[in-house]
Amino acid sequence: MSGTVAISGAKNSALVVMAGALLCPQECRLRNVPSLVDVGRMGEILAALGVKLERQDDCLTIDASSIGQSKAPYELVSQLRASFFIIGPLLARLGVARVPMPGGCAIGARPVDLHVRGLQAMGAEVQIDHGMVYACVKGSSPRLQGAKIYLDYPSVGATETLMMAATLADGETTLENAAQEPEVVDLANFCRAMGAKIRGAGTNTIVISGVPSLHSTDYSIIPDRVEAGTFLVAGAITHSEISLSPVIPDHLTAVIAKLRAIGAQVFTESPNRLRLVSTRHLEATDIETLPYPGFPTDMQAQFMSLLTLSEGDSVITETVFENRLRHVAELSRMGADIRVKGSNAIIRGVPMLSGAPVVGNRPTGLCGAGVGRTCRKR
Repeated sequence: MSGTVAISGAKNSALVVMAGALLCPQECRLRNVPSLVDVGRMGEILAALGVKLERQDDCLTIDASSIGQSKAPYELVSQLRASFFIIGPLLARLGVARVPMPGGCAIGARPVDLHVRGLQAMGAEVQIDHGMVYACVKGSSPRLQGAKIYLDYPSVGATETLMMAATLADGETTLENAAQEPEVVDLANFCRAMGAKIRGAGTNTIVISGVPSLHSTDYSIIPDRVEAGTFLVAGAITHSEISLSPVIPDHLTAVIAKLRAIGAQVFTESPNRLRLVSTRHLEATDIETLPYPGFPTDMQAQFMSLLTLSEGDSVITETVFENRLRHVAELSRMGADIRVKGSNAIIRGVPMLSGAPVVGNRPTGLCGAGVGRTCRKR
């Protein structure tokens, strides 16, 4: 392959920022929104709540001035796990929210207990009944109260949900052991653009001082680091030279370090542009997935594919999700030499892979409906 690849806006940022627009009683405009099925589904969920949406190219206008109801429809939420994010802004804006429990996930259990406990610490009454999460704020003034919240695990979803809820709370909220992912920072920047008072996003302690209301803004979503990392791996595995833009190189530090360890060269051509040059000789390396700024679990499968053709033995340790090695069986069908023991995959490089019928399993409840698809690789 050769040439330049245009990187889309970050899906994981776009979804949560769309949910965050519920906090604002005025019109918000989002730019660099990727054209994806999941983005469309989130739009359908917002529309079911009474939000008006209008899309033109990569620009999405969201008018949440009149939210018609606080209950999200099960048939839509069940197709998109990220839709559970709406519970935070709905509760902060209306004082009540009814959101179905998110669907199952093929890459492992991802409970919402951290979200629930955090909302309860802020004064919400939360009940879970027949798969529905009911949350409300009692009292004459239905505002959440600032609180000091420690997350047992730096969950991205819980950090984002509680940060959104806290923007309109009465008083100051502190999130300790918070997630540090770039998407969390992007959401914080979006909320700040609407007038929220948030500091510390990108560190493990985030402090939110509640404000009475937020205002309209025009905001651009960050580039997708997973899409950029995937194209970098595609360039390395095909011994190619490619350029990517726009990107934020700092978001790809761990990915770039591992590509260089394998033998590929990655250059920063400008503040928002990377170039990869891959040689024929690629070497083995070990990878352990971790919360950001560690190596991202969303890049684990791509690197495993690359390591199947690298010289020597590599070990990948998956620490984030307990069931995210399902692609091993499919790579093995193509001739890869991989052994799995617990959360570790031992990869012995082979000279080449061969074509075979394989199944691509979309993670249920993560990216969409979770329908497995069969395709033939040539």
